[in-house]
Amino acid sequence: MFDSKIRPLIDPMLNAQGQVIARAGISANQVTLLGLALGLLSAVMIVYGLFALALLPLLLSRLADGLDGAVARASEPSDFGGYLDITCDFLFYGAVPLAFVLADPGQNAVAGAFLLMTFYVNGTSFLGYAVLAEKHKMKSTARGVKTLYFTGGLLEGAETIGFFVLLCLLPAWFAPMAWVFGALCLVTASSRVLLALRVFHRD
Repeated sequence: MFDSKIRPLIDPMLNAQGQVIARAGISANQVTLLGLALGLLSAVMIVYGLFALALLPLLLSRLADGLDGAVARASEPSDFGGYLDITCDFLFYGAVPLAFVLADPGQNAVAGAFLLMTFYVNGTSFLGYAVLAEKHKMKSTARGVKTLYFTGGLLEGAETIGFFVLLCLLPAWFAPMAWVFGALCLVTASSRVLLALRVFHRD
């Protein structure tokens, strides 16, 4: 919901930093993998109950996720780079809820399973739309220059990062927050299916 509003504010800074990183000989894929490593480190810290400390690698991970595209634009963008980026993103987004489940299975397992299921559905609706958008040669830069077509929705990257920050600050509230956020993920996926129906139903 907020991604398209945030991108014009942060893209100039990210692009400037991306040029510096590219000139240093660091590739976009290396930045992507660094971001994944930081995200997984955050998840491991959550498993061991280090919730507040896990915020630092979590936020650095998302900074790297923003920078990899800027580095790619400053050097040589590739389809594989976009593929690697979205794959690492989905691994990160699944690892954090799993970490909270492992930290307290008795309290968090059912809510965590529901949340992961809704992430799965929401991610499928996103990727499926991107495939059809590519087939129809649709383009959009509302959420920055992307390898894949990014559709909007009630919940996007900014909201998910904010949710993860709240979970780290209020870990005892994981279960109720997971139920609510998961329900909103289903609303997002449903709205995307309805959008696909309007755009693609005559194919």
